[in-house]
Amino acid sequence: MLATHFSPLAGSFFSLIAIASLLLSFVMLGSRWLRHYLYAFGLESWLIAILSASVGYYGHFPELYLIAILTAVFRGTLLPYLLLRILRRLSVVREVQVSLQPSSSLVVGALGVVFALTIAAHIGNGLNLVGSVAVLALTVMLSMKLIGFLMLAVRHEAVSQVLGLLVLENGIFLGSQILVPGMPLLIEIVILFDLLIVVACFGLLVQYLMSRVGSTSSLALRKLVG
Repeated sequence: MLATHFSPLAGSFFSLIAIASLLLSFVMLGSRWLRHYLYAFGLESWLIAILSASVGYYGHFPELYLIAILTAVFRGTLLPYLLLRILRRLSVVREVQVSLQPSSSLVVGALGVVFALTIAAHIGNGLNLVGSVAVLALTVMLSMKLIGFLMLAVRHEAVSQVLGLLVLENGIFLGSQILVPGMPLLIEIVILFDLLIVVACFGLLVQYLMSRVGSTSSLALRKLVG
């Protein structure tokens, strides 16, 4: 079953969750407080878990119930908890140095949404999907990917860097749940466990930065050159 085969009620519900997830990405983009990043990411992941369960219910994909549970447990609970423990251990509470102020980041993020909407609308016209939830899902997916890249580019704290990667991956995962809900279960489980590897590598990076330069900012990596 493709996104165009869902009922109008299901499409409206999926659209609401997708838009709410995108707004939470903007919460991360417009704040300097690292705890806000984690809370927004956790809530965003729970929304994606609800989306997975809903797609499983309306589309008759029972395997998505397992994906929803794993998403809620790993993305929505375990990963934010592990990152919060790292923050408490390092006593880091906010971004100090940024390449772009939060207000300016929001403007750039909004322009990214407009760009994503243009691309999605063009693809929708080509595939005769205008007015369907597929166009919105594609817009949100591309927008979250752009926001993730923007966080990687303008934020320098290690936590912000890893959350940029997670937001980017959340966008891909959210879009896939609506656009291709029949994606093999094994692939989706592998994607979930990849996140644990990302956080484990992040923990090693933070420990290395603290031991070498006494900072968790990625700008400190320049001091390690040579």
